Amino acid sequence: MKGFLALEDGRVFEGVAFGADGVAEGEVVFNTSMAGYQEILTDPSYNGQIVTMTYPLIGNYGTNTEDIESSKPRVKGFVVREFCPFPSNYRSTLSLEDYLKANNLVALSEIDTRAVTKHIRLAGAMRAVIAAGDHDTDELVARAKASQGLVGRDLVCEVTCDKQYDWAEPCQWAAPEEFLGANAAKPGTYKVVAYDFGVKYNILRYLVSFGCDVTVVPASTKAEDVLAMNPDGVFLSNGPGDPEAVTYAVEQIKALMGKTPMFGICLGHQLLGLAMGGKTYKLKFGHRGANQPVKDLATGKVEITSQNHGFCVDFDSLNPADVEVTHMNLNDNTVEGLRHKRFPIFSVQYHPEASAGPHDAQYLFGRFVEMMQANA
Repeated sequence: MKGFLALEDGRVFEGVAFGADGVAEGEVVFNTSMAGYQEILTDPSYNGQIVTMTYPLIGNYGTNTEDIESSKPRVKGFVVREFCPFPSNYRSTLSLEDYLKANNLVALSEIDTRAVTKHIRLAGAMRAVIAAGDHDTDELVARAKASQGLVGRDLVCEVTCDKQYDWAEPCQWAAPEEFLGANAAKPGTYKVVAYDFGVKYNILRYLVSFGCDVTVVPASTKAEDVLAMNPDGVFLSNGPGDPEAVTYAVEQIKALMGKTPMFGICLGHQLLGLAMGGKTYKLKFGHRGANQPVKDLATGKVEITSQNHGFCVDFDSLNPADVEVTHMNLNDNTVEGLRHKRFPIFSVQYHPEASAGPHDAQYLFGRFVEMMQANA
C-alpha cells in the first residue's frame, strides 16, 4: 500500500505504508541513532513529532516488552528506509510492523531518508502529515500547513501522569554496588520527588539504583505539595514541546529553588533555565541521536551523548552572577549543562540514562546523590 510524507513547504515523499492505516500530523524530525528504535518510539519527548530514522535498516531485532520508555508509543509517525519484517532476536515478542499496527501508528518504508534528512537540515524541522493509502498530495500539504506547530504549544499536559505514584524498579543489568561503586547507597536512603513532564522509565530506574525512594508527581503539582512530602531532592524530567509554554511548571520550580536540591534532564534542564531567569529558543532541526559531542567545561573532557530536543537555553539570557554554564555542545556551541552558583541545583540537556557514554549516568546521578548528602 502506498504512503506519503507531505511537508508544509510542499515537498512530498512517497513510500510504502507498513504500520497502521490512517493519517497523522506532526513536526518531522530525524534521529541518527543506529539502534534503540523502540526506546525512540516510546520516548514521551517525541510527542507531537514524526520521526525519520537515518540508519537504513530498522526492525531487525523486533520489539519486546522491556525496551520501552513509557506505557505506549508517543511519536505521531515513523519513517524508515527499509524495515525488517522477520526479526531475529531471542527477546523479540512482536515484529516492528505488528507492534506499530497494535499501537495504531502510521509508518512508511522505502522512503529516501537521506533526502528527507538533508531537506530538514537545510530547511529546518517543519509541520508535516504522514498518510497510509492513496491520497491527494495537495490536500496533504494543505493539511500540513494548517496543522499546529510546536512553538508556544504545551505538549507536557498530554504525556504527564494523571496522579502521583511510587516507582521501585531499579536497573536490571547490573548490581548497584558493582556499577555505582562509592556512590552506592541502600534502597530508600533518599526520598526524591520526580516531576513527570514526560519521564523515561530508565531515568526512574537509575534514581532507584542510586538509593532513592522515588515518588512521581504530575507536571502541575504545586511546590508546597512537593515540600510537604519532605523530599531530600527534586528531579525534573524530560518531556516534549516548547518549554516556554509550560509556565505552570516554571512557577513551581521557582518556588522550590533554594529549598531542596534539584536535578533536571532535557526539558527539565530547559525549565530550570527559565526559572533561573533565562530564555529558550527553537533550534533549526534539533539534536536527536546517540553521538552528540558535549564538553564538560570543568574537566575539559568530551562526552559522547544521547540527545532528543528541539529547543535550547539561550546562553546570553543567563545571569552569570547566579548561573554557570557547565557543558557545551561541540557541534554548535549550544548550552548542554547548567549549575546554580548559590543553590544545590544543576541540569544537563542530554540523556545520561541512555548510556551513550560509559560514565555519564554514574557521574551525574552520583552528583545528585552527593548534593542530597551535603544538604541533609
